[in-house]
Amino acid sequence: MNKSDIITPNIMPTLEIIGSNSHPTFTKTRIACRGIVVRDGMLLLSRETVTDWWLIPGGGLEADETAEECCIREVREETGYIVRPVSQFLTLHEYYEEWRYTSHYFICEVQEKGEPSLTKQEQQRGLVPEWMELEDALAIFAKHQDYAETSEEKRGSYLREYTALSEYLKLRNSCK
Repeated sequence: MNKSDIITPNIMPTLEIIGSNSHPTFTKTRIACRGIVVRDGMLLLSRETVTDWWLIPGGGLEADETAEECCIREVREETGYIVRPVSQFLTLHEYYEEWRYTSHYFICEVQEKGEPSLTKQEQQRGLVPEWMELEDALAIFAKHQDYAETSEEKRGSYLREYTALSEYLKLRNSCK
């Protein structure tokens, strides 16, 4: 990992994404933590090979863990990489139907490589870790609107990842 890959924000923004199908109030919540892992200009992503669906590694916060512990666990389970969260740089609230989904994004550095520990569903979807140029990943997620007619879930997740990567790149560029 290069020192230029690790940046620390002075101010952590909280952003909101309001889905077209959101209700005026939410009755359900889900909290997740996701890791931005950059090494030599390459971003670590989780890719579902069956659906060709890309995501920043992460997932749901469990009752007995901190946000940092969740990030470490989720990145390790999905990719096999053991990471250290350096700083939280973004919180995103998304509103769809009666749900508020909160994602805490951390900038992480790789400590070592292990083996993924996939759920049965992740195995069926062919989840694999892949490294990709930051700009290429941003271009994939920038096409979020292309899925508006076919999959609100994919459109929403790509919009979330596009927003997070855009914020990361803004932060990285401001620290140069």
